[in-house]
Amino acid sequence: MTLDVVILAAGQGTRMRSTLPKVLHRLAGKPMVRHVIETARGLDAERTHVVVGHGAEKVREALADCEVRFALQAEQKGTGHAVAQALEGLGDGKVLVLYGDVPLTRRETLATLLEGVDDDHLGLLTVTLEDPTGYGRILRNAAGEAVAIVEHKDASETERAVRECNTGIMAMTAAQLRRWLPRLSADNAQGEYYLTDIIAMAAAEGVKIATVQPANALEVEGVNNRLQMARLERAYQRAQAERLMTEGVALLDPARIDVRGTLTCGHDVEIDVGCVFEGDVELGEGVRIGPHCVIRDSHIGAEAVVEAHSVIEGAVAAGRNRIGPFARLRPGTRLAVGAKVGNFVETKNVEVGEGSKINHLSYVGDARLGRDVNVGAGTITCNYDGANKHRTEIGDDAFIGSNSALVAPVSVGRGATVGAGSTISKDVADNALAVSRGRQISKPDWPRPGKQDD
Repeated sequence: MTLDVVILAAGQGTRMRSTLPKVLHRLAGKPMVRHVIETARGLDAERTHVVVGHGAEKVREALADCEVRFALQAEQKGTGHAVAQALEGLGDGKVLVLYGDVPLTRRETLATLLEGVDDDHLGLLTVTLEDPTGYGRILRNAAGEAVAIVEHKDASETERAVRECNTGIMAMTAAQLRRWLPRLSADNAQGEYYLTDIIAMAAAEGVKIATVQPANALEVEGVNNRLQMARLERAYQRAQAERLMTEGVALLDPARIDVRGTLTCGHDVEIDVGCVFEGDVELGEGVRIGPHCVIRDSHIGAEAVVEAHSVIEGAVAAGRNRIGPFARLRPGTRLAVGAKVGNFVETKNVEVGEGSKINHLSYVGDARLGRDVNVGAGTITCNYDGANKHRTEIGDDAFIGSNSALVAPVSVGRGATVGAGSTISKDVADNALAVSRGRQISKPDWPRPGKQDD
């Protein structure tokens, strides 16, 4: 059977105390609803439907690059009413109902749930909780079969003692859904159309309720406030840390790492505390990352060392590099093997050749450095004229003295030397010395000015 996934994402989330729709609040660097969409993609869903309501345009805009169909729930009248808004677009196979504010459900759990669904079986994900307050309870008959769900507000004292709870996540055939949804009633404490009422309808027709439980209750925990958001963030990051350590990565403190994307590591990688990885990051064998670094969409080659408080984005380091501390590598930075970028250095759109060094307090942008170039402290490439960017070319073995300004477009030849404090606006030939600075004047025994008496 084909699979349609319906993701309910219409709620306001008033307890978040935010103008942002609840499902767009970020977990691990991306909106919660995107986690759910990616889970649906992992199940090979033929169609994914997102039911929007509160802040619908913001949700549509945030998911514009996702292959999803949108359905509008103009009035929030309950989960059954929400699913009904997507009914017209469903195929004839299985339907899985998920929630945009329940981001940690594993694909494996849902695959197991779907396996039990056919014309004679409905799938229901349940969870057993120590404190079930607020959750709908699973009611079973004498044979132990699930036959109904009662919401907490509608439950009797006996029913509230039940600890097996409804997660809201369920799966059925499209034919079953089309048969049952029109029969839902809003005759309950909330005055809403509960999707959970189809459980009793199924049982009345002799359709068996196949229940599945997650490996961990966090898989089905939703987000209603900032406290829950923080708890799920830590749970997600702990899972990432455990995965990395299982794969052989040395984390100096597993509680102090944030992976907000995909982090791939070779053997013998060591990561110090407080590091953040965003987008797609790859760390080669033997890489060491110092404390409090941020690395985004970058590749760091084998045996490279990134010192503390460095920020790296859209960069490639070939290997055996030393970066930082307090370095900033911006998009387009390419470091060849053994190249070094030191403390308080910023680079952008630059190729740094093998063995070359930019060690201190410099900005190098829109440039290409050959092999074994030494760039002194305080050097800048003046690459922007107020309208356009221009390139600087520095040949192999060139030496750029401290506090120099290279006014692009300009080239410094192979083996050339630029004297400290120079402003270079014309090309420097191979093996030449270029010096451009004011002439020094010394006056012996010069009297320093003093303050005049009143």
